[in-house]
Amino acid sequence: MYGAFWRILPGPWWIRLLIVLVIVAIVLYSLVTWVFPWVQELTNATDVTVGG
Repeated sequence: MYGAFWRILPGPWWIRLLIVLVIVAIVLYSLVTWVFPWVQELTNATDVTVGG
């Protein structure tokens, strides 16, 4: 799958690498901005099940 993705990207290897780095940065930014806060709302981390 990654090989096919690499082959469809345009340009020489350094432009492909730049494109991949930009895509990874966008995915990570999206995860931190929208997905992780949404998941945190669904899971209540303050509920402790271990007795103390």
